[in-house]
Amino acid sequence: MASSELLQKAFYLFDKANEKDPNKEEYLGTMYSKELLYAQRMTEQLDSFAPEASVALQLTARCQHIRRWEIPRDSYPMNREGYLRWRQDLKKFHVSKATALLTEVGYDNETIDQVAFLLSKKQLKKNQETQTLEDVICLVFLEYYFEAFAAKHPDDKTIAILQKTWRKMSEKGQRAALALPLSEKATDLVKRALSN
Repeated sequence: MASSELLQKAFYLFDKANEKDPNKEEYLGTMYSKELLYAQRMTEQLDSFAPEASVALQLTARCQHIRRWEIPRDSYPMNREGYLRWRQDLKKFHVSKATALLTEVGYDNETIDQVAFLLSKKQLKKNQETQTLEDVICLVFLEYYFEAFAAKHPDDKTIAILQKTWRKMSEKGQRAALALPLSEKATDLVKRALSN
């Protein structure tokens, strides 16, 4: 099977898995399964930010939150330790789900291992593909989810999150973030975060 056919088959299986998300989100008048919409946004952002991305990185972007709703945040203690444990368990869960589907599609072990490596977010700031994935995650958050996040939290917490997000990004990612079509309120928060 040609590489592009394998990729499309994998995307199809990832999307079918994420379509089962009971959480819904309305976007431009259409109702989507939340994680399906997120996955499609990740692919669109990757295609724009890094059009030369490898197959493994394209696969990882599409399945980065695969079936995430099955491990809800509130099933862990609502403190920093609980949050970190939740994040670690999610990484293992996503690797397991993605590996099973990629094996079903017929990908080789090398590609599957690379997707698992990227899903585990290993060697951020050292590995170019891990860094590109992180940049895309941050750009999707800023463009589509930041406004709602900021509305639920006090400005000082939002600014701290922005500063943490900014530190994770490459210079290329930061330049792309500054070019996003953010609202006046979001732009003001970004400016305040960067001025501190």
